[in-house]
Amino acid sequence: MRETRADSTQAVVLAIALHAFLFALMFVGLWWTRDAAPIAAAGSPISAEMVDTSELSTQMRRALAREAEPLPAPEPEPVPPQEVQEDAAPLPQPLPEPQPQESPVPRQQEAQEFVPEPAPVEQEKVDRNAISAETREREQEEKRRQEQVDLTERKQQEEAERKFRLAEQQRDQKLKKIQAERAKAEREAKLAEQKLKQIADARARQASDAAASAPPPPGNNGVDAGLQARYAAAIQEAVLRNWTRPENVPQGQRCRIYITQLPGGDVMSAKVDPSCPYDELGRRSVEAAVLKAKPLPYAGFESVFQRNLILNFEAQDR
Repeated sequence: MRETRADSTQAVVLAIALHAFLFALMFVGLWWTRDAAPIAAAGSPISAEMVDTSELSTQMRRALAREAEPLPAPEPEPVPPQEVQEDAAPLPQPLPEPQPQESPVPRQQEAQEFVPEPAPVEQEKVDRNAISAETREREQEEKRRQEQVDLTERKQQEEAERKFRLAEQQRDQKLKKIQAERAKAEREAKLAEQKLKQIADARARQASDAAASAPPPPGNNGVDAGLQARYAAAIQEAVLRNWTRPENVPQGQRCRIYITQLPGGDVMSAKVDPSCPYDELGRRSVEAAVLKAKPLPYAGFESVFQRNLILNFEAQDR
């Protein structure tokens, strides 16, 4: 263990107090046994060191403040009986012990107010309490830090969930919008189809009425011209429903198409006439529309059905 200045001062004070106590004890013993005539002390004088009591420890100041208790009086030593011998020589007397010169003992200063020092056990307890307090503070700080981390993670998770819900809502809104647009397009397509059908029916009725009012051409062999006109109009309408007019094909432009079909309306082939004014893309689109429109109208037109049919197709929008 490291020696401090207070320990050194305490050791010096204890040594001085011990010397003072021995000096007082020797003084009392000499005073008890001295003769009337003082005997000069032999030897070197006793040296003493003055120490300021303010530099002493509390325990040393308290020990010096207490008055020295008087020592018990020493018992006289028994004197052995001496046999009287007339012829014997007297025994040698012991030499008197040298007595030190009396020196005034300096008066001790008044002890300062006692300041209790903590006991080692109490100091250890204080240290343990300080360590425990530091440990608790560190644990509380760690707990607060962990709570802050948990709070940050919880906020991040809530933010991620909020963004996910927002993305789902936006996706649902887009899906609903697409579905509404699709439903609208389907309704518009149905309306357009119904309109085209109404137009085709109106044209067929007009052609039928015109054919019915006109007299039959000579050599017709009794064929109903109105029914044949309605048949041609029905085939025109069926092809139009399956054809999209290219931009470079003007409306109302006609193109002759040779169609080979079977009873029931199943199309075997469709080929445009070389005189057709459509370009290559328009010709292929018309041929594809005829094949896609099969089966062509047949029910009700059995009497005017033709296996090899020539259709004068007219470009129109649906």
